[in-house]
Amino acid sequence: MTYTITLLPGDGIGPEITDAALAVLHATGIDFAWDRQIGGMEALDAVGDPLPAATLDSIRTTKIALKGPLATPVGGGFRSVNVALRKEFELFANVRPAKTLVPGGRFDHVDIVLVRENLEGLYIGQERWVEVDGDPHGRAESVAVVSRKNSERVIRYAFDYAVRHGRKKVSLVHKANILKFTTGLFLEIGREIAKEYEGRVAFNDLIVDNAAMQLVLKPEQFDVIVTTNLFGDILSDEISGLVGGLGLAPGGNIGTHSAIFEAVHGSAPDIAGQGIANPSALILASAMMLDHLGEDEAALSIRRALIATIVADEVRTRDLGGTASTSEFGHAVARRVV
Repeated sequence: MTYTITLLPGDGIGPEITDAALAVLHATGIDFAWDRQIGGMEALDAVGDPLPAATLDSIRTTKIALKGPLATPVGGGFRSVNVALRKEFELFANVRPAKTLVPGGRFDHVDIVLVRENLEGLYIGQERWVEVDGDPHGRAESVAVVSRKNSERVIRYAFDYAVRHGRKKVSLVHKANILKFTTGLFLEIGREIAKEYEGRVAFNDLIVDNAAMQLVLKPEQFDVIVTTNLFGDILSDEISGLVGGLGLAPGGNIGTHSAIFEAVHGSAPDIAGQGIANPSALILASAMMLDHLGEDEAALSIRRALIATIVADEVRTRDLGGTASTSEFGHAVARRVV
């Protein structure tokens, strides 16, 4: 069959790493019909909207997208397009795997999947200024929201993911000692759901500051982590750092009806067009997309090919200590897939 997928190459290095990922996907022999759309700064410049209606309509139709990095101005301008996409399609779970691929680093046995609640917390953007002593910007306030509905479904997703993928433990990360209502509710629901999986999946919980420390002391103690939005945003980058950085970090945004797979790093405009970006994150995101489509063998072949390219062939981009260009690396992985 032919899979129709919305494709958003993105800004900056996005088009370069997208071409590399498409070469790898083509090597699997699976037929794809790519509906190319735009978003982020490219769309803002082209049509005056960072998230055009045509892009949204395409994802509504295909229900699945592969996405490069989309730029968001720092400080001013529009809010994150990534956040807007998650809200628009109710992509409640952000899934970030991190596994040691390059030998010889500080950690050799990292294999962690972080599942982050994707719609709530401080990222809902409910902020306001409060006047203090005549200063209209004397205090800034932001509201954090944690609901039973979204907590239940993301925590249950983490446990179901563990069962499907043969994982042994789910660790819930919170700050319930201080944020007793918001992350307290998240922890309470986690403990309730954990009882349903007793005998199949082990469960523990950690305060976020302790979790951050334990990740750099003994990361092999972690298997699946589930946490709230802000904590997940921070810890997912930390676990990416354990395995070599964001260049090796794929992500999936999962909803009930739609899913978007992406490279989680930024658009890196400073190196755009130079052909030196590492496309591994988007290649691995492509493998996650294949898992979602039920093409498990093809997904496995991509992961094996990428590891063989880096380890056995020693074909590596500059950030991994090599000299291969973005295109050269992508075609090296594609040859291994074939």
